[in-house]
Amino acid sequence: MHKQIALTGNDAGAEALKDVNPDVAAVFPITPQTELMHKFSSFAHDGVVETELIHVESEHSAQSACFGSAAAGARTITATSSQGLMLMAEICVLTASTRLPVVMPVVNRAISAPINIHCDHSDSMFCRDSGWIQLYCEDTQEVYDTVIQAFRIAEHPDVLLPVMVCLDGFIISHTMEGLEVIGPEATQKFVGPYDPAFSLLNTVDPISIGPLHLAEYYFECRRQMIEAMDNARRVIVEVGQEYGELTGRTYGHLERYRLDDAEVAIVAIGSTCGTAKVAADKMRENGIKAGVLRLRTFRPFPGEEIAEALCGVGAVAVMDRSVSYGLRGGPVFSEIRSFAGADAPPMISYIYGIGGRDVYTRDLEAIFEDLARIGRSGDCGEVYRYLGLRE
Repeated sequence: MHKQIALTGNDAGAEALKDVNPDVAAVFPITPQTELMHKFSSFAHDGVVETELIHVESEHSAQSACFGSAAAGARTITATSSQGLMLMAEICVLTASTRLPVVMPVVNRAISAPINIHCDHSDSMFCRDSGWIQLYCEDTQEVYDTVIQAFRIAEHPDVLLPVMVCLDGFIISHTMEGLEVIGPEATQKFVGPYDPAFSLLNTVDPISIGPLHLAEYYFECRRQMIEAMDNARRVIVEVGQEYGELTGRTYGHLERYRLDDAEVAIVAIGSTCGTAKVAADKMRENGIKAGVLRLRTFRPFPGEEIAEALCGVGAVAVMDRSVSYGLRGGPVFSEIRSFAGADAPPMISYIYGIGGRDVYTRDLEAIFEDLARIGRSGDCGEVYRYLGLRE
């Protein structure tokens, strides 16, 4: 039964996992993810779910346990943040290349050093080419909805890749918002039973996991992953549309906000998109036709859809909450620019919010105003910029 409740982003993720009722969860705490799996652990302890809970000694062990569990044919979850994801990285790559559909909420947090516990996207962006699908949430409702959809996406026979569901640390993970939940009956009917084609426990038709692949076979395995990620483009949209039929909330790769007649636009991922929408509304009141393009999917990268959405916009600011060292501009900016082509509007790269530095509506209003000046003059000035940096 659908009902309205109030939860933090972490608790919304745990609620979604509870409604799915996975077979196995490997758990280890790290700020700001701790409350998510702590809440889910309480569901397991209280018998609300039938999940086998595995307490481990590190994030490397957590992802290793997930690898073994998924290879044995169990629907498997974990969650992490920051240095935890760094410690998992070796096994994350193994999980993807072995085509194991693990679902993992990642509560975005800056990576060390120096130590910082607040939000940026450096942890998940570090793993952007690990073979995991990456979906980014704007708010608590989307955390709940996306975690549920992630199982259908990961387990689809044309995909079979693990999924990171990314939510901004503290900004979403620890902020309470109202949301609608659909409950375990509707969720489990939507997700369906997990019936993997292969399992280590199948003694009748045994398989080997992680065999040696030298030059004769390794290339072909990577090509299969490329095709699976390409297939995920279609599957993400199909699952999002089917979820919309169930809930009224349809999801795809992008969200276009007031873009139809926009002369200037901000492109961003995560919670900043909500702030950008408020700034765009304010700019509209002041006579500037502003819009926002929110990226929900980062892997697979929806480059063609982004280029189409920005067609006709006079000037664009691309916001990155992470840095690609040695490459001028952040990862979102660099990938959009690679798809945009010769007819692309002028684009400015903004690095912002690193280590949790606050970004206010007035900051984004100033960006819109600057984009409007660029649109009038045609002069971009410095293309690579920092927002809120003390020089």
